[in-house]
Amino acid sequence: MTSKQQRPAEQEASQSNGAPAAAAGDAPAAAAASADHGAPAASAPWHNTSLQQLRAALQRFADERNWHQYHTPRNLLLALTGEVGELAEIFQWRGDGACGCGLPGFSEADRQHVAEELSDVLLYLVRLADTCGIDLGAAALEKMEKNAKKYPVHLAHGSAAKYTQLAQQAGQAERVQQVEQAGDALQQRQRQREAGDGPAGQPAAAAGSS
Repeated sequence: MTSKQQRPAEQEASQSNGAPAAAAGDAPAAAAASADHGAPAASAPWHNTSLQQLRAALQRFADERNWHQYHTPRNLLLALTGEVGELAEIFQWRGDGACGCGLPGFSEADRQHVAEELSDVLLYLVRLADTCGIDLGAAALEKMEKNAKKYPVHLAHGSAAKYTQLAQQAGQAERVQQVEQAGDALQQRQRQREAGDGPAGQPAAAAGSS
């Protein structure tokens, strides 16, 4: 759980620049509209708030209250972990059907609660990245590029296996293919020898090329 001191920072950042507050407020309606059309809520356009806007709003709020002394990476990480726990509590003990795409089993109040807890998680994450000196947007894009290499489409499509398992499976499949190809080549040479296409004990490929 986060302290009462820290929560106003989240609320202020949500209202700065007309940003996340509007996004969070629109989330239930957007989700409901998407659910009516049978599409996941993620298909609805998001508010165009940037990570930099959130970062600046959080910096300003901490400056005005002299809270930088409390916003250490350790404290922010612990607060972030608490917020993730609060978000998880909303989903706890609900069936998989209720928690599907678009949250079909959630009421409007439930959706608003999810939006608020997701906002708390995001705000703490942005603040944590800032205090660690990490460009979160750039780091996220770089990580996605690495993930694309770890999980190439031709191996990962439709599979939940970890990249190490995918690589192992790919290696095994390649070895099986090599063994099968070697077996086919051996059978072909055997048939050629039996048919008298090549001298006994001489590779068929060599006999065919002579």
